[in-house]
Amino acid sequence: MAEVVNMPRLSDTMTEGVVAKWHKKVGDKISEGDLLAEIETDKATMEFESFQEGVLLHIGVEEGNKAPVDSILAILGDEGEDITDLLNKSESKDEGKEEEKKEEKKENIVAKDTTKVEVVKTESIVETKAVVTKSPTQNDSNGKASPLAKKLANERNINLSLIKGSGENGRIIKRDIDNFTGSDTIPTTERYNEVEVSQMRKVIAQRLGESKFTAPHFYLTSEINMDNIIDARKAINEVSPVKISFNDLIVKASAMALKSHPEVNSSWLGDKIRYNEHIHIGVAMAVEDGLLVPVVRFTDSKRLSQISSEVKEFGIKAKAKKLQPEDWQGNTFTISNLGMFNIEEFTAIINPPDACILAVGGIIEKPIVKNKEIVIGNTMKLTLSCDHRVVDGVVGAKFLGTLKNYLENPVLFLGSRSI
Repeated sequence: MAEVVNMPRLSDTMTEGVVAKWHKKVGDKISEGDLLAEIETDKATMEFESFQEGVLLHIGVEEGNKAPVDSILAILGDEGEDITDLLNKSESKDEGKEEEKKEEKKENIVAKDTTKVEVVKTESIVETKAVVTKSPTQNDSNGKASPLAKKLANERNINLSLIKGSGENGRIIKRDIDNFTGSDTIPTTERYNEVEVSQMRKVIAQRLGESKFTAPHFYLTSEINMDNIIDARKAINEVSPVKISFNDLIVKASAMALKSHPEVNSSWLGDKIRYNEHIHIGVAMAVEDGLLVPVVRFTDSKRLSQISSEVKEFGIKAKAKKLQPEDWQGNTFTISNLGMFNIEEFTAIINPPDACILAVGGIIEKPIVKNKEIVIGNTMKLTLSCDHRVVDGVVGAKFLGTLKNYLENPVLFLGSRSI
C-alpha cells in the first residue's frame, strides 16, 4: 500500500525545507535506511533516510524547490500502484490550508504557502526617461551653446557643463556634442538583482528581531591590555600540539570568568530566571548565508587544545553545511569576534536563550600609559550586551572586570593542565 513521506522537521526552528539533492529517482526500489535526499534547513544541509520500503512512485518537491514541514516529499508503494487518491487528498488538504491562511490574514497573521516555489535569481531592468532640468550648470551652460547643441544634449542626456566649446568665444556647437565621449554621461537604466531569502537568513531575521525588540539590551565596553596574552600565546604555541588562536584564549578566559559570575551565565524564561551551573559557550561563525553558532560544551573543563580543535572542526562543518542540531543547541553564553576583519569595536545582539553576548574587537597597537610613561602597547575592546531583565549593570561590569583581569594576567587562568 502506498505511503506518503512527509517533509521532515529536522530542527526545532524549521518551518520549511529545500530539497538540495535527490539521491533516488522515480521507479527506484527503496529499502529502509536508504538515503533519499539532502534537505536544506534553516541551519544546515542534512541527509534524510527513508523509514519505509517500496518503489519511489512520486517526488513531491523537485531539487532546488522548497516546501512546508509535513507536506508531501515523496510517495512510496508497490510498482505500478495508483496514487491518484493520495494526491487528490493532498490537494484537498492544501486547499483547506489555503482557506485557513486567508482567514489568518484577516487577523493580521502573515502566512505564506511555499509549496513548490522555485528559488530563482532575477535581474530586473527599469527603463527611465531622463529628467532634464535646464540650469546654468547643466544644459544651459550660461547660454554658451547653440540651440541645436542644447537639443542634442537633452536628447543624449549630456551635461553641457562637461563640454568645452569649439565655437566662437567658446560657444558649444553641434560638432562638440557629436565628438563628446566623456565617461560622465548619466546612466538612464536602473538595474538590481533580487535573490530569494534563504532558510537560514529567514530564521536569523526572526530570532534576532525577537531578541532585539523583546530583550531590553544595554552595553558595557572595556579596553584590555593584550601585551601579556600575546606573549602567553606565543609561548603556548611553541609547545601546544594544536595552534591556539586569540579567540580560543578569549573563549577559555570567558568560561573561567563565568564560573565566578553565574548571573551572567543565565537565561530569561518569562516567569523565572535559569542560572546555569554548566558553561556551554557558543562561538559565532560567518557562513555564506548568514551566521551559525556552534557550541563548545563544558568549556571551563576543557583544555585550550580541545577548544581550538573543536572550534576548527565546527568551522569546517559550518561552511560545508554539515552541522547537526546537537552542534548548535544548548548555549549558555555567546562570543562574536570581528577582530580579524579590523573592526575595533561593535555591539552584538543577544543570542537567545542567553542573557549576554560578548563582542570582540581587533587588537590595536597604539600609545598607552604604563608605569607613568607613554609606550606603544596592544589593546583590544570587549563589549558585553546584556539582557536587563536578567543582568544589571553592576553584575555585567564585575564580569567584564574579572575577564579583563584574566586576559591581562593570563597566569591566573592558564597552567600546564590548561593547554
